[in-house]
Amino acid sequence: MNAYQPRAAEHAFVLFDVLRAHERIAELPALAEHADTGLLTQVIEEAGKFVGEVIAPLNREGDEVGAQWNAGAVTMPPGFRDAYQAFWQAGWPSLASATEDGGQGLPTVVEAVLHEMLNAANHGWTMAPGLLHGAYECLRHHGSDELKARYLEKLASGEWLATMCLTEPHAGSDLGLVRTKAVPLADGRCALSGTKIFISGGEHDLADNIVHLVLARLPDAPPGPKGLSLFLVPKFHEDGSRSAVHCERIEEKMGLHSSPTCVMRFDEATASLVGEPGKGLNAMFVMMNAARLLVGLQGVGLLDAAWQKAHAYARERRQMRAPGTASKAGEADLIALHPAMQRILNTQRAWIDAGRVIAYRTALELDIQKHHPDAARREAAARWCSLVTPVLKSAWTEQAFSGASACLQVFGGHGYVREWGIEQHVRDARVAMIYEGTNEIQAIDLLVRKTLPDGAAALQALLADLTSDLAALPEAAATREALARFDDFVRERIVPLAGASAERPFWLADDFLRATALLLMAWAWERLAATAGHGAEARAAFWRWVWPEFQMRLAMMDATLVS
Repeated sequence: MNAYQPRAAEHAFVLFDVLRAHERIAELPALAEHADTGLLTQVIEEAGKFVGEVIAPLNREGDEVGAQWNAGAVTMPPGFRDAYQAFWQAGWPSLASATEDGGQGLPTVVEAVLHEMLNAANHGWTMAPGLLHGAYECLRHHGSDELKARYLEKLASGEWLATMCLTEPHAGSDLGLVRTKAVPLADGRCALSGTKIFISGGEHDLADNIVHLVLARLPDAPPGPKGLSLFLVPKFHEDGSRSAVHCERIEEKMGLHSSPTCVMRFDEATASLVGEPGKGLNAMFVMMNAARLLVGLQGVGLLDAAWQKAHAYARERRQMRAPGTASKAGEADLIALHPAMQRILNTQRAWIDAGRVIAYRTALELDIQKHHPDAARREAAARWCSLVTPVLKSAWTEQAFSGASACLQVFGGHGYVREWGIEQHVRDARVAMIYEGTNEIQAIDLLVRKTLPDGAAALQALLADLTSDLAALPEAAATREALARFDDFVRERIVPLAGASAERPFWLADDFLRATALLLMAWAWERLAATAGHGAEARAAFWRWVWPEFQMRLAMMDATLVS
């Protein structure tokens, strides 16, 4: 079956017609020169061509051949290295990097569009550059002048790649259990020893160097998360010598076969401190938060790729007679005419389109948070990113998996065999619910860490912003009412009752995040509906088959609160 193809017009529609991104960018002095729809559209179109012609065709063979480990070295599937070299030499990794670091200084949202396309086209290949911009931002904000001079431009351009070395065999998501040790050396650097697992792109042949960012403990560090510091360890030093970092093996995974997930051993590897001692998680969160937005975009992109395959198949395959059709006697109808198939396809489209609006709005808010001249607007942007990022990461990666499975259903038995390619999307999508903080951790983060401590003040402000955004749309009255109802429910039910129990918020968290996601979807669909030319089928699918879950989630939370 044909590979995924980016549709630049759909991305541009959300950016410029729905979100008016060019108007938001024009308000930012540092980016105002790029508030040109013609320029930004051209970049998106060229990105789509590159992704469609160079990256997407590698997806199938990459999955079948996989990354190959031999004596500590990893060879990527055929065509992967050439594609990556073409990618960075064309300047794609540097879109949103600062011009003073050799980047192009474009808005973050343009990079977001690129990464949605890349993940839809070839999730495994995209895992390698997926962490690159986060590593660049981490080093830019926390690295010493010496480290910046040595590594920043290489990361900004994408000439070198990067990893995020967090967890260990015994630790999982509990980074407070990390044991990797960093022993100070006479020259001010450290000797780093320990083993890290699940390291995406820890070893490969795509780029000439890999920059590892590693959490470890100095000898006098206290136990727990506060004892962690962040270190930089390159694969190759400036003199060309190989660092004492070894890839012991790559994991045999359910999906993402073309992305090497490595077990990395550090044997007194020479390491440089990034940021302050004991502040490693603070520095690493710059990278982790960027990664969580990109994982949310993975969810949108993977679902779009699965939908494209199922949508095309439904318009080719004939089966039985669809109710209400007038086909010739004895002729089977296209399965696209069957209500059951329409429900599957239109429901996934509802998630894709709303997710794209929310993800691109989040990317715009990141730039507003950095560059807007008004402090109150920067604060509102920070609030949006803090609250919406865990929702986007969790809800859309879950839908990428369940929605890809639903798209497989469109193929019937053909979907379960490899030749049609849909089963790969199901396998590849599953891990996104786990990495960069499991979806359950995202839900706990949203409710326990970001909503309850301030009595839901930040959430109320976000809901007020969404309500205000819909004020000029008379047809959005029901959504504004739902926003108010959720506001009341949180203030009157969740805050006082959850606050009375240390355990209860953790029981509520998943339902709370899901309800928030549905409200954001409702807001997004009101914005889409107010823009001429958008699909009525997907809009109807949202209100019929997705939105009723909101009331169910409120009822589930209410039952938990009184139990």
